[in-house]
Amino acid sequence: MSATSKDAPTGDQLDAMSRDELVQLGTNLDDVEIIYREPRYPVEGTKAEKRSERVVAFWFVLSGLAAIAGFALFIWNNWEFTMPNQDGYWAYTYYTPALGVSFGVAILSFGFGVIQLTKRFIPAEISVQQRHDGPSEPADQKTLAAELDDALQTSTLPRRKMILGSAAFGLGSLTLAGGVAAIGGFIKNPWADKKDDLWQSGWSQIHNPATDPNETVFLRRDTGNPYQVALVRPEDLDAGAMETVFPWRVSDGYGETEESRHKLLSGLRSVRNPVMLIRLRAADSERVIKRRGQESFNYGDYYAYTKVCSHLGCPTSLYEQRTNRILCPCHQSQFDALEFAKPVFGPAARALAQLPITVNNQGYMIANTAINGGDFIEPVGPAFWERKS
Repeated sequence: MSATSKDAPTGDQLDAMSRDELVQLGTNLDDVEIIYREPRYPVEGTKAEKRSERVVAFWFVLSGLAAIAGFALFIWNNWEFTMPNQDGYWAYTYYTPALGVSFGVAILSFGFGVIQLTKRFIPAEISVQQRHDGPSEPADQKTLAAELDDALQTSTLPRRKMILGSAAFGLGSLTLAGGVAAIGGFIKNPWADKKDDLWQSGWSQIHNPATDPNETVFLRRDTGNPYQVALVRPEDLDAGAMETVFPWRVSDGYGETEESRHKLLSGLRSVRNPVMLIRLRAADSERVIKRRGQESFNYGDYYAYTKVCSHLGCPTSLYEQRTNRILCPCHQSQFDALEFAKPVFGPAARALAQLPITVNNQGYMIANTAINGGDFIEPVGPAFWERKS
């Protein structure tokens, strides 16, 4: 029960009490009954105590080392698309799994360390407390602080330099690595050439002044071989199907020169280039709601939306045919393909950018260059560095 003005000690009396007396007073005032309490190591300096200290420190140090490894992988590993016959292929292939393992080990190890600390050093105690409503009196506040201090002191943590140091190392490393990973996706590469393809849409003619602005931009599928150009025709997709396509121009070539190979690779690996080409079923096409100003972006039953989620840039890799929803697996955002890919669930707040498409006189699907040069008319993805408002 909370202390009242009648039975609560005065301020001078509280200041004169020792920690143990304040703890005893606090338990009485709070209707706490300590049924059982025993320190883990009544005798200091035993082998069992030192062994327990080393076990806890081991988990914290392992957490710190794994976090540093994840930090190093995130900053220095080869993250760019690499073919099997190129240097750095294995580093690129295992980049994401290695990040997952290192950060996972760091988080789990720190958690194991906290659990071991609780089991091995916090006194074994069984207490029962009656619950009461109402604000806390000054005596309650004072005694609670004493109880917390008592819990700290009886856990013997203040004299566990090894545990405190290893915990600081593990938590600090984990915080550093986690912070870098959290904000890394928001930051534009400061060392990239301004003319580099990074963070630019490969669909746009504007970023390639050497290219004829009237050149056709074809829709190309990824066959697994970047030098094999497979163009898409309308009949290639069944009703209700979805396929990921990329931009390709005749000037990009077929990999016959070093410059051509670079262009073909860039077309596939550029962050902004992947597009979902969706063919709606006939019955669904009748229910489509188009965005104002983008009424002519589709070609019949065919609609093309960027795969870069407008939330944090993850790939919206999933298309649910029955509900016509586009799904982002990272944070569960959902977009309605029947209503200009408008977000209908999850944290995403903007619709997916729509690419204007059509079919040329050869029967191939292309970006409609009559609309904005065949490019998106709005920023793709989160577009933190491209949006002006």
